[in-house]
Amino acid sequence: MSRIQSRFAELKAQNRAAFVSYIMGGDPDVETTLEVMRGLPGAGVYVIDLGMAVPDPMADGPASQHAGQRALAGGMTLRKTLDLAAEFRKNDDATPIVLMGYYNPIYSMGVPAFLEAAIAAGIDGLIVVDLPPEEDAELCIPAGEAGLNFIRLATPTTDDVRLPTVLQNTSGFVYYVSITGITGAAAANAEAVAPHVERIREASSLPVCVGFGVRSPETAAEIAKVADGVVVGSAIVNKLAEGASVADTLEFVRSLADGARRARL
Repeated sequence: MSRIQSRFAELKAQNRAAFVSYIMGGDPDVETTLEVMRGLPGAGVYVIDLGMAVPDPMADGPASQHAGQRALAGGMTLRKTLDLAAEFRKNDDATPIVLMGYYNPIYSMGVPAFLEAAIAAGIDGLIVVDLPPEEDAELCIPAGEAGLNFIRLATPTTDDVRLPTVLQNTSGFVYYVSITGITGAAAANAEAVAPHVERIREASSLPVCVGFGVRSPETAAEIAKVADGVVVGSAIVNKLAEGASVADTLEFVRSLADGARRARL
């Protein structure tokens, strides 16, 4: 059982929703990213999504795009992102890390070399948003065979015909994108999300986490009532972009996590 599977099993037994936070590796610099990462579990984060910076992130909104640009300008690479995860693992062997991004840097490194390096760094799962299920032999299946969870995204436009294909090799959890469009584009709505979460649950036993458009403790709480987990990214990235200190950023994360936690009390 992977760290991701173990974490969701623990949370289910405790009737808690997972709070998942996304940060961009290397934004605004490696040292700050590592300091924030190390503080996330204490701020109530159960799973960390660690972004891989790429020049052309097609599904990212302005906040994540600019974060990636800042990271790249600072010399961030996939290797350095894995080194960052490995450094985090020296002090935390329990918190799952999901590497999130696009296929190009993985392809450039080579799949076998990447999988070996990712496992050595303590990565637990992958979200690669531009690899559809039709390309599962490219990375998804080799990753699963190597012991990594491959987490797929479902969206409001994933209909009942498409959903089984999306779910067929997915593991760890399903990431439901609450809105159509890019990250940070609109606010998530729990009432609109709930039927889609139930539809995914009927088709899969995997936990369903909801992301995109969660920016406040109140929204986190509402989503946590209908889903197995809440994902926040752009709102946290924006804090760092505004120049917030690590302590202030973690306090903001704690407020979001507390919102998700209170939803199940």
